[in-house]
Amino acid sequence: MGKGMSFVAGVAVGAAAGAVLGVMFAPRSGSETRAMAADMANDAWDSARDMYEQGVDQARSAMGDFGPTMDAATDELRAKVDLARERMDQLREQLNVAVASGTVTPAADVVVETVAPDAPLDPVQA
Repeated sequence: MGKGMSFVAGVAVGAAAGAVLGVMFAPRSGSETRAMAADMANDAWDSARDMYEQGVDQARSAMGDFGPTMDAATDELRAKVDLARERMDQLREQLNVAVASGTVTPAADVVVETVAPDAPLDPVQA
């Protein structure tokens, strides 16, 4: 007999011995044990379902609280964007008036002076 067959025979003998000893020393009858196992399974199922329902309720509550907060933040952001647009329009109008009146030189008309390569950068040093 090879090692593989010897192992299989040992497993079979051990399982049979365990079954016989389990039946001989069982504290309850089979029907009582099955009823007890069924009760434990039902209790575990009910507990898992309760935990699931609590999680769903908490998630719904969190989403309910999150919605109004998000709406308020969105409204505040929209108000700030509108205020920035109004300010930009005011600045654009002021710039147009200044350019039209000649107090501001348009960027296209500005002459940039060149600096000699050996000239100091700081006018105080000159």
